[in-house]
Amino acid sequence: MAERGELLDVELGLRGHAIGSRTIPSVAQAIFDDAKTCCVHSASRASSSADATDVAEEDAMNSMTHENLPTVVIGAGPVGLAAAAHLLSRGMVPLVLEAGDDVAANVRDWGHVRLFSPWRYDVDKVAAKLLEAEGWHAPPPDELPTGGDLVARYLRPLAKVFTARGQLRFGQRVLAVTRLGTDKVRTKDRVRSPFVIRVRDGQGAESEILARAVIDASGTWATPNPVGAAGLPAIGETELADRIRYGIPDVTGSERARYEGKTTLVVGAGHSAANAILSLVELAEESRATRVVWSTRGQDLKRVFGGGDADGLPARGALGARLRELVASGRLELVTGFSILAITRSSHGGTLEVSGLRDGAPHRMGNIDTVVAATGQRPDLSTTRELRLELDPWLESAKQIGPLIDPNEHSCGTVRPHGAIELAHPEPNFYVIGSKSYGRAPTFLLATGYEQARSVVAMLAGDREAATRVELDLPETGVCSINREDSGESCCAVPAADTKAKRAADAPTGASCCGPVPAARPAASCCG
Repeated sequence: MAERGELLDVELGLRGHAIGSRTIPSVAQAIFDDAKTCCVHSASRASSSADATDVAEEDAMNSMTHENLPTVVIGAGPVGLAAAAHLLSRGMVPLVLEAGDDVAANVRDWGHVRLFSPWRYDVDKVAAKLLEAEGWHAPPPDELPTGGDLVARYLRPLAKVFTARGQLRFGQRVLAVTRLGTDKVRTKDRVRSPFVIRVRDGQGAESEILARAVIDASGTWATPNPVGAAGLPAIGETELADRIRYGIPDVTGSERARYEGKTTLVVGAGHSAANAILSLVELAEESRATRVVWSTRGQDLKRVFGGGDADGLPARGALGARLRELVASGRLELVTGFSILAITRSSHGGTLEVSGLRDGAPHRMGNIDTVVAATGQRPDLSTTRELRLELDPWLESAKQIGPLIDPNEHSCGTVRPHGAIELAHPEPNFYVIGSKSYGRAPTFLLATGYEQARSVVAMLAGDREAATRVELDLPETGVCSINREDSGESCCAVPAADTKAKRAADAPTGASCCGPVPAARPAASCCG
């Protein structure tokens, strides 16, 4: 058997080619022979919605099988690399698969944007120790980096640690994750079967990798929500995609020509929309022919306007305050309550017309040159179709954290810390962390992702005590309230005194504006 620190990922040829002196069937058999499980998992069909605590504890036991295989981390962004660092710190072997040709493809897309979280919240502590051993020096803790700074000063140096070990591969797009010889329906011997990750490289060649566990940190930035209010692209949205920019454009930099002297419609009511609007207003001050129109589906803008001086992140509070001032002064045209149903070319073909319903009545906006869609993102669930996942029915987040982050229920920008217990699925040893764990919900912070990575890796290593311990203190937003019609009974914040407390999953049953607190469950054996 391979040494514990040795990377021995088993790649399967698509046509049954031999691997060394073994064919695919003999490699699989060798894996099964080497696996040492405490018992055979025999869950019934009804157990697919089993308590997340039991599943997480099973993960801790089952992760001890297939010790000669790596734990695959999908995505070389901040949270994915943090997970890899934690795996290394516990003597486990990571293999990070990144679809792009460089680290943090999603972050690089908004590299011109300045974060409202200072460096103290943007660097994982274990990753920092790993880098310091290589001679790295941390940036000033109170400095606000841009996305580009995050990549250049932290993520690229961290990625080099793993590329030097052969534990990070670029140009590896994950197409699907399943179990070796086992589809979603089959229960017998499921836990004994390693994961199979099918990937496609930059040349289009497909291959498969075996793993003992999988941590999906691929994010949601590459799968934006459409402009259409019903969750589907508005009529004409797909055909006019060249006139729509999803995300946060570099308005005053590389994309200036697209917006200067033009009328831009910004759709969305979050911080991405706020960043785009402020940049467009700055451009309009330099170029008088530049016009900005802001459209939101809802009427209540308290979340994006923020808590001002009450926000624990001053830059976030200032962002909302500037936006509020622009609206109040009339310098920014705001159209609230507008549900977009169609985008069409005007009769003369040069501009766009955007139509839909405003407060239930037909409404149309004309003379729009380009659209910025800052409407949030959604997870790509196609890669995990053959896995047994338990998702929140409307957010598509991990089911246990759905009540904590549901924007229908509360406006909390700060979410109670959570980890392996809440992120567990009926599929043992598979976790989604980072922004993708939030599904369609907004307000994800890097620090939350780092806490998720720490807890999940601890559970995979069999350290349940560490996995259930809270090691995170997030700043308040200043806008938490029981509901958004309310003017502000604050909740959801994490008091500093509680940073060493057990997670809410171990607390008595209760309720708050953050959603119900799960009841404590008895510990389960590895047999369930």
